[in-house]
Amino acid sequence: MKNKIQLITYVDRIACKNISELNRLIQNEFEGLFGGVHILPFFYPIDGEDAGFDPIDHQKVDPRLGDWGDVKNLSKTVGVMADLIVNHMSADSEEFKDFLANGKASKYASLFLTYDKVFPNGATEGELLQIYRPRPGFPFTKFKLSDGSQQLVWTTFTQKQIDIDVYSEGGATYLETILNLYEKAGITMIRLDAAGYSIKKAGTSCFMIPETFEFIDTLTQKAHQHGIEVLVEIHSFYRTQIEIAKKVDYVYDFALPVLVLDTLFNQNAENLKNWLNISPKNVITVLDTHDGIGIVDVASEGNEKGLIPDMVLDNIVNKIHANSEGRSLKATGAAASNLDLYQVNCTYFEALGKDENMYLMARAIQFFVPGIPQIYYVGLFGDDNDMELLAKTNVGRDINRHYYTRDEILKKTASPMFEKLAELMKIRNGHDAFNGQLELSDTGNDELKIKWTNESEWIQLDLDLSIMKMQIEGTLNGEVKSLFSI
Repeated sequence: MKNKIQLITYVDRIACKNISELNRLIQNEFEGLFGGVHILPFFYPIDGEDAGFDPIDHQKVDPRLGDWGDVKNLSKTVGVMADLIVNHMSADSEEFKDFLANGKASKYASLFLTYDKVFPNGATEGELLQIYRPRPGFPFTKFKLSDGSQQLVWTTFTQKQIDIDVYSEGGATYLETILNLYEKAGITMIRLDAAGYSIKKAGTSCFMIPETFEFIDTLTQKAHQHGIEVLVEIHSFYRTQIEIAKKVDYVYDFALPVLVLDTLFNQNAENLKNWLNISPKNVITVLDTHDGIGIVDVASEGNEKGLIPDMVLDNIVNKIHANSEGRSLKATGAAASNLDLYQVNCTYFEALGKDENMYLMARAIQFFVPGIPQIYYVGLFGDDNDMELLAKTNVGRDINRHYYTRDEILKKTASPMFEKLAELMKIRNGHDAFNGQLELSDTGNDELKIKWTNESEWIQLDLDLSIMKMQIEGTLNGEVKSLFSI
């Protein structure tokens, strides 16, 4: 993967009718800004209950967006990352329909994870309560088969997302087939979606258990055989992230978004610095994604302290809601369907109270900490919450999943803030010092100083939180110059 900023986007929500138009957008309006693109689910269909994360056919590009040849062409412009949805598929898939029609006689019967596979002798109340839940309720749905019998099936996320038995022959073949397609299409990196929930075992939390680590390790080795690197998506206690990072190519630094908010809201970089001293370095950094702003990643767990004290974390969440004038409250928790228990749904720009200077500071921090930065398409424009889309769908995460028109894109890319962000992005992409060594200076907590050095080249971020002033300086054509300031 190139050590350059990546774009995270849906094809059809960024004023592109298809993958070919996205390719042109990256080469023209976004020229010089991205070394890679993570295309959010482009499988058939893109407009299911979970915006493509519930594929009816994971092996088919939605015809409205193009085909595998278009993906291949895009890979010639930038590195392409795609999701491998390992935990589930749509209840409307042909495979699951066949299972409902034929039960255990279905050739796809082994593909799906049923209640009795994990609990052949039934489960105690304690075992069921022990299962870790990202959303309310138990992870099972009762389905009626064509012969009149009923079957409890694992549905970790929604009743339309049927969990896969990844240990079965059918499950293994299913994932291997997708890897083959990805290799042929020039995809060089995959994100394992919801991998933490992929293994279920009686008597455990069924989340990030030792067998999950083993499965991820095995799948990573298979991906490498196809020339594909692996990014694992897991929202969890920070120590889990540190451990899983030792076993895969990349993990997300999901702690960073809230730590940056903490730094800017409280004008105190102590918690961020503490994290940078222990955090994994093989990370993809984000401030915003197609999901919400993760809270569990910095929170305490049981008697173990988190990266931010609970009381401070509560104040940060309340500050987000206040900065968005309560709009984030309408999309978070029980206020919206398809909710997540561990996230606040809000654009990062509104979380910062639409303060453009603070937003640019947040991006600068992201670009200077270790890792490959990703920018979500809504965050690229520093945009507001989409209350109209939220009202239409009542899906909390849609507050940050706007559908842009071509005119909106042209207007956004001409704005002063976009121009400043683009300037920052080109500094991050073009300065050779970022391929060198990092130094985190020992300063007071009201200052953050991060320096990268690569032989004679160096670049440094100096953020004075006491007066909210930022300076970036470094070498340019052999001379030391001020490169960016707020």
